[in-house]
Amino acid sequence: MYILLAILMFGVLIAVHEFGHFAAAKLCGVRVNEFSIGMGPLLLQKTRGETDYSLRLLPIGGYCAMEGEDEESGDERALNHQGFWKQFVIFIAGAAMNFLTGFLILLCLYIGAQAFYTAEIVGFAEGFPYEGADGVMVGDEIYKINGERIYTRSDVSTILQFKSRGDTMELVVRRDGEKLTRTLEKQTYTDENGSEYRAFGFSFGGYAEATAALKLKYAWYNTLDYVRLVRLSLQMLVSGAAGMEDLNGPVGIVSTISEMGRETEAEEGKGAAIESVLYYGALIAVNLAVMNLLPLPALDGGKVLILVVNAVTMGLFRRKIPQKFETVINAAGFALLMALMLFVTFHDVWRLVK
Repeated sequence: MYILLAILMFGVLIAVHEFGHFAAAKLCGVRVNEFSIGMGPLLLQKTRGETDYSLRLLPIGGYCAMEGEDEESGDERALNHQGFWKQFVIFIAGAAMNFLTGFLILLCLYIGAQAFYTAEIVGFAEGFPYEGADGVMVGDEIYKINGERIYTRSDVSTILQFKSRGDTMELVVRRDGEKLTRTLEKQTYTDENGSEYRAFGFSFGGYAEATAALKLKYAWYNTLDYVRLVRLSLQMLVSGAAGMEDLNGPVGIVSTISEMGRETEAEEGKGAAIESVLYYGALIAVNLAVMNLLPLPALDGGKVLILVVNAVTMGLFRRKIPQKFETVINAAGFALLMALMLFVTFHDVWRLVK
């Protein structure tokens, strides 16, 4: 069941992405030749006005075919004849829809919440040397760690994992509306069993009643957290802290969702399993939004980059990048992305059969 749910979720998220382009194109007066739900062989098609609406066999996405998107067109309503801002809105609309989808999923999950954990300091280890007005105090709200904003309690462990500075922490707390910066060093403490351990020495937690405003706020915060998680993961990949073996493609993600769903259902029941899958779906939605805005050929971010370059060259030299060169660049980028996708998919399958 969870495998089918994961595949359906992928299809819906990609279809939502393409619907973003479609809706923006229609609003901007651009001719859309076909809008398809699904890929592959045609199952059903209906023409309304100038657009063919299609349903295709494979539930793995969809597409929005706009006039003048991949080649020059003489139609005055073609994409290539639109101004900078109309093209910009159309290009980013798919990612915006994915981001909005992730936010709405989280908001729906929080509707029934009674309270939220907060990143408030609630206690210190015995012998903690930084307690006091000039250091940190119980009730201080953790605002930043090592330069990264803390939105929720879980952010603290996430940031310490991704942005660790060894035995030193730059901590910003908010107290009585004022932001205070403190530098903490790990110390050696003794636990209740007499064993020594090294830690920063403070504990955090606390609860806040889940009002309607706070539900909206935390849904927004969690969406921003997912954006940051993608950014930090990309930074690790570029820096070499993570390798290709850490990447998951569609097969790996479907496998992860299926395993997570089964394990959560066994431990907490089907309702909790569905909730976990939806949280993961929100993460994937935001991931798709961020990744599609990377300035790489064939991605929406690559199209935005070319749009900006064309605007600059038109302003300076009264010339644009020829359409045929743009088409070649996008085709080469698409081929490279497909090659990477095949590699990651093969790696996913290999991990499953080992």
